[in-house]
Amino acid sequence: MAKDGEFKLIKAARLIDGNGGPPVERAAILIEGDEIRAVGPEEKVSPPEGASVAEFDYEDKTVLPGLVDCHVHLIGIGDGRMGDDLNTLPDEVLTLQAAANARKHLYSGVTTVRDCGAKNRTTFALRQAVEMGITPAPRLLLAGRPIAIVGGHLSYFGSEATGEVECRAAVRQLVKEGADFIKVTATGGSTRTSVPSRASFTVEEMSAIVDEAHKFGKHVSAHCASVPGMAVALDAGVDTIIHGYHTDENGQDDYRPDITEKIVSQGVFVNPTLHQVVELIADSERRKAEVGLSAEEQGTLDKMKRGHDRRMEDFARMRSEGVTFVCGSDSAWAYYQMGAFQDEMAVHVAGGMSPMEAIVSATSDSARSCWADTAVGSLEPGKRADVLVVDGDPSKDIQAAKNVEAVFLGGALVDREDYV
Repeated sequence: MAKDGEFKLIKAARLIDGNGGPPVERAAILIEGDEIRAVGPEEKVSPPEGASVAEFDYEDKTVLPGLVDCHVHLIGIGDGRMGDDLNTLPDEVLTLQAAANARKHLYSGVTTVRDCGAKNRTTFALRQAVEMGITPAPRLLLAGRPIAIVGGHLSYFGSEATGEVECRAAVRQLVKEGADFIKVTATGGSTRTSVPSRASFTVEEMSAIVDEAHKFGKHVSAHCASVPGMAVALDAGVDTIIHGYHTDENGQDDYRPDITEKIVSQGVFVNPTLHQVVELIADSERRKAEVGLSAEEQGTLDKMKRGHDRRMEDFARMRSEGVTFVCGSDSAWAYYQMGAFQDEMAVHVAGGMSPMEAIVSATSDSARSCWADTAVGSLEPGKRADVLVVDGDPSKDIQAAKNVEAVFLGGALVDREDYV
């Protein structure tokens, strides 16, 4: 039984539970401690007789699950610097940056994040600080260091592996240190010494990583910037594909229906990270308006625009063929500042999702991809009481998800004015 004052009753004009059904009008959520006890129409949700209850009445607002960003890099600055240069900062500075980013995301309505790679033990240090009550943060699902080939994408963060034995050892070490899942870079990326269009690991190496992770009950997310990388990742049995670019080993557009079919048949989630290039384009457009662009810079901008248009076409085609897309921002990488996860949701809508489908992609589906859906991602009895309150109806206008009125984490109202 809850102690006096441990019950909370949240009332609102409408409730979106995160599972895709229509909003419930005049709804309420009963919270006991950190768990949801009841959800539904206001007249059907009431605390036990005689209980001490704190009531929160958001009479003209919408309540929905706390958002689940399934792809962040908490140590990122978001000022455009390359990851190679970010890596030169001291671990202590990066841990402080991670704390600032975590707070910003939490205050913006994101109550769970999956961090897809950080330097050394920086995010593990952040989690210790959060557990000690030193700094606030969303629920943290941490990979620690991503596993890469020698010189591969994000290899500078600290886990390079060659051969099946080293791949298994890398997984075991991360599990020992407290990793919640395994992030592997199946292709190159922005890392200067990597090749984005080529697969990094062999099928045997990738299979060793996935097998070892699954043995310990951990899921695997794979950075894939090309079809060859996706092919290896799928053969190895990864659980989530990140980016999922349909380009060949030379970086040329190459939509592969057979790859999409395999993603669907294996039940693999895809995190497309669509908004990051929008931020890059916007930064170039700002510089163009302020100081102008060189011919080379204009060419780069034009190429980014063409690439984004093609990715949006692929997004629509993959959706039509049955792919489950989940919402992950990839902030704070490149120019993508944290605290703007709703922009990622908006791009999903621009790509053809309904606002409600975009909400599902950023809540329950994202939680499923993180193997966290038994605890978060929807407003249901028995789940953690992570609740976002917004002004407006995001099931009709996704931009309303930005109008944050309140955030509850584990039943506790987050003090969003506390920036100390």
